[in-house]
Amino acid sequence: MPEQSKHSLKGIALLDGLADKQISSLEERCSWHSYGPEEQVIDRHDENRDVFFIVEGSVRIVNYSLSGREIAFDDLEAGNYFGELAAIDGGPRSANVITLAPTTVAIISPKAFHEFLFDHPAIGLKVMRHLSHIVRQATERIMDLSTLGANNRVHAELLRQAMANLHSDNTAAISPIPHHSEIASRVSTTRETVARVLSDLAKKKIVIRTSNKLEIPDIERLAAMVEEVRGD
Repeated sequence: MPEQSKHSLKGIALLDGLADKQISSLEERCSWHSYGPEEQVIDRHDENRDVFFIVEGSVRIVNYSLSGREIAFDDLEAGNYFGELAAIDGGPRSANVITLAPTTVAIISPKAFHEFLFDHPAIGLKVMRHLSHIVRQATERIMDLSTLGANNRVHAELLRQAMANLHSDNTAAISPIPHHSEIASRVSTTRETVARVLSDLAKKKIVIRTSNKLEIPDIERLAAMVEEVRGD
């Protein structure tokens, strides 16, 4: 992503294709806020319905079980946005949002967001496609949680992350190496289970751990393990 000033929306992927004047007009309707790492941007019980554009930094979308266990849904980097669900339907927030690094966001009210989407139907279609993607991801995750054992869920999560970093030679690399607790929170298991599964995969040379990344030398081999259990 190109460097951008803290008060610029030119790096936001949703706005690709808009003229500079149109982006500047939207910037004027935003307020701007910076957070330190591990600060809460949205509490699930918040009553505001604002939409947030991530100008710098990164955030994690999480919820917590009654016992306090963290359930992570996604990590979003600069250029993404969040908060659109509550802005669109007026309902309550569906998750908490925590910063992972120093983060700057541009905040727009639901009314201004609605007006912007009506003025730019192509952007509205992008939002619809993004929401469709979220639904598909959630459906796949529900199926995995309902039908796969803990070990297999770890395999599936590693495959998901690897596919996002796929190379043309059938290899992949996940960098930085995710913490065991991060993977555990995504697949509803324990850190000990994640550690055991990764150790087993390393012994089989399915994953190779280096100082700063997990290398998958044969992505098709990992995919076959997941598909065999899923029954694809």
